[in-house]
Amino acid sequence: MTAVPSSPPALPRSIDLIRSEFPILGRQIGDRPLSYLDNSATAQTPNCVVDAMSDYYRTSNANVHRGVHTLSEEATGLYEGARDIVAEFIGADRREVIFTRNATEAVNVAAQAWCESHLGPGDRIVLTEMEHHSNIVPWYLAARRAGATLDWVPVDDEGRIDREAFTRALGRGPKAVAVTHVSNVLGTLNPVGDLVAEARSAGAMTLVDGAQATPRVKVDVKEVGADFYVFTGHKLYGPTGIGVLFGRREVLDVLEPFEGGGSMISKVGREKITFARPPAKFEAGTPMIAEAVGLGRAVEWINELGLDAIAARERALLDYALPKLDELPWITTFGPAPGPDREGIVSFEVEGIHPHDISEILDRHGVAVRAGHHCAQVLMERLGVPALTRASFAVYNTEEEVDRLVEGLLDCRRIFGLEG
Repeated sequence: MTAVPSSPPALPRSIDLIRSEFPILGRQIGDRPLSYLDNSATAQTPNCVVDAMSDYYRTSNANVHRGVHTLSEEATGLYEGARDIVAEFIGADRREVIFTRNATEAVNVAAQAWCESHLGPGDRIVLTEMEHHSNIVPWYLAARRAGATLDWVPVDDEGRIDREAFTRALGRGPKAVAVTHVSNVLGTLNPVGDLVAEARSAGAMTLVDGAQATPRVKVDVKEVGADFYVFTGHKLYGPTGIGVLFGRREVLDVLEPFEGGGSMISKVGREKITFARPPAKFEAGTPMIAEAVGLGRAVEWINELGLDAIAARERALLDYALPKLDELPWITTFGPAPGPDREGIVSFEVEGIHPHDISEILDRHGVAVRAGHHCAQVLMERLGVPALTRASFAVYNTEEEVDRLVEGLLDCRRIFGLEG
């Protein structure tokens, strides 16, 4: 019998109903409806997340872990409840989930805490050419302090990591390997489980940047197998100012804290200070309480819709957008062909027009996109471009918004006199 292809998972409610949960999507930009296609920079936030944060401030605002009065106990419950939600979301033990300001801070905490005691002169750190600056600069700083070097793995012409070069780099005995799960420029979904397993077999510590993956890929940190996994709230339909550092418990137990202050101590004496156990050891001072509450609610909202259904929706938009862009001979798109290793991110070059001009003209059409080097200058050099324009999708986007993008690009050609 011929196998019947399975249908993509369906969202539990219509796109129109989902969009109604985001009042900002009803805005007008000039006389045009907003078409928000900059979700890889920051996704919009649904009412339920804003309400959860507002309710915290209205009814339970107090410091956490410090009081036994009702408000403090409520605030602590909300904050630690958010940790439980996030831990379950990524398949972690709650003691392995550390709240940070963003993914960038999470990488810095991991890099500085680990490298301080493990990295020395002549050691190597392996990075790939597709890394975001947030997964480059912290390692550069750590290497410079230790006298270590960065070892770069190239990206092939299809926008994938060169696996043979990766294996060769591991053969040079690196101490650490850092790799992105999903490229913020190319949309490439990297086989991080395989990469991590290979790196760990070579004796390297591993960190995975999941900032672009967690909004659209089911992540189980046990399956990924990395020592550290980082992501951020504002790309996950949550608030800014909150990120997550997952660290394997046996790794966190032996690391020295990144910052010192209240909450992260067990006992402070004149001669000796002992530290709390993780995660408290890495959360000095008053944390981002309302932001953690918002992140927890955002994860619940994602779970309500279903991450598989969200991913299917974004890939449907990618399948709709790429052919429309590729049929225009003056546009060059970058990244793998649509398939299981390509997510809903489209970066492209328009012949004869700078991305900043494209973005400004598209804004007149109400279309919000990202223009520039996307905090990925090493990748831009590899692609041979100074900058690109990027459209990135979320569950609430529509085919009509893609059509407005194309109409705006045609207008760019007309304005610059490049028609025909």
